[in-house]
Amino acid sequence: MYNPFSLKNKTILVTGASSGIGRAIALECAKMGARLIITARNKQRLDDTFAALEGSGHQQIIADLAQKEALEGLVLQCPELDGVVHSAGIAKLILVQFIKQADIEEIFATNTFAPIVLTSLLVKKKKIRTGGSVVFISAASGVYMSSVGESLYSATKGAIHGFTKGIALDLAPKGIRVNTVNPGLVPTEILDIADDLFSREEVLERRKKQYPLKRFGKPEDIAAGTVYLLSDASTWVTGSALIIDGGLQLGAI
Repeated sequence: MYNPFSLKNKTILVTGASSGIGRAIALECAKMGARLIITARNKQRLDDTFAALEGSGHQQIIADLAQKEALEGLVLQCPELDGVVHSAGIAKLILVQFIKQADIEEIFATNTFAPIVLTSLLVKKKKIRTGGSVVFISAASGVYMSSVGESLYSATKGAIHGFTKGIALDLAPKGIRVNTVNPGLVPTEILDIADDLFSREEVLERRKKQYPLKRFGKPEDIAAGTVYLLSDASTWVTGSALIIDGGLQLGAI
């Protein structure tokens, strides 16, 4: 039976696949028939994701994408790709008066510089096939709204939003589509950083009231939207930002 959302015979690279949203995306892509190339820094957790993937022919590559040499090594090991999902990311809650240069460098290295450089290298090495799809997991924060202590995190995601618009134009002649997925709050391991400014419980309680659908997101919610952008169901979609936020932006704008 024809299914425009199928990823059968597609090879897809997913970064940050060891946990959270990245793991859910990898698992969902495998269920939809894709061959996965998954990467992350933590070998044990990446092994767990790899073992849970349906299908066969998958590959895992341990890499710290904040390191240029690791990015170059990853690209060399990648086969030709039909899709790329940039899901690796870190959060940092810090008030502006306490921001240090090291904080800026740390969060931008992972959230902004790594996906930009990786995409550039993949294109340069002709690793993304014509008709391919590149998806950046961005955020509602930095594009539609922000919160106390999120200025640095918002800045990294706002930068990715602008970068996506530009390279969607750059890569359109090659038949490669580029889009972002912009989630609202999805409680995953990344929220552990909340303890630096507020407790996890304070963050969740304060933010839940902002969501018209009365719940936070699940990793699977974001994975489903990502599958759409990777699939042939979205072949006329590029330069877009897919908002998956339970209605958060309705009150934020």
